[in-house]
Amino acid sequence: LHEPMYNFLGNLSCLEMCYMSVIMPSLLMGLWTGHCHVPFTACMTQLFFFIFLICTECTLLASMAYDRYVAICHPLHYPLLMRPQVCLSLAMSSWLGGLLVSVVKTSCIASLFYCGPNVINHFYCDVSPLLNLSCTHVALTELVDFISAIFILWGSLLVTIASYMAISRAVLCMPSATARCKGFSTCASHLVVVGIFYSATIFIYARPSRIEAMDLNKVLSVIYTVVTPMCNPIIYSMKT
Repeated sequence: LHEPMYNFLGNLSCLEMCYMSVIMPSLLMGLWTGHCHVPFTACMTQLFFFIFLICTECTLLASMAYDRYVAICHPLHYPLLMRPQVCLSLAMSSWLGGLLVSVVKTSCIASLFYCGPNVINHFYCDVSPLLNLSCTHVALTELVDFISAIFILWGSLLVTIASYMAISRAVLCMPSATARCKGFSTCASHLVVVGIFYSATIFIYARPSRIEAMDLNKVLSVIYTVVTPMCNPIIYSMKT
């Protein structure tokens, strides 16, 4: 349990407990009453923690992909390349990076003017529904949102894809079918989680303009705010 992957899983578990605690109360209140009155300060607080946690999860999943890459492609160097100091640095950089992005994006959105009716067509305070309510010029805020999505979402995804391309090449070159099966099974759980998470988040956030809050966006939001945190313990526990 002191191996790097389990340290990353500990961070991921802590992150997703916080994640569910930020989103689920407003979702359950909306389902119970049909509407939920949220003060502006509470909405910005929820937005801050939501952005902080989702950005942290992106970079944390990329760090876990790099860990699997080192374990399979450079097994002899694994104790050196993934020593405790490196694991701690990767985890801390994930949390600090998410915090920095959240401070910038939340500050930009909180500085906008909202003329009303301040009714969010969503089950939590998200970026696009709030931008749709603003009556001021939001081009700069949209640009900040899009650039941060490019760096965090696409940057983390590219690291993950590059890691798994190298892993696939290394595993397919193994002479034994048993070794190949073991190599792919090592990454199966993480690959499933990454696929579910990124497929929804990139569709919603990696677009350069305000998104009309449609039912499709709400369904996709449920996938990465509710379904993914609920399935992750099952997926990783079955693998363990």
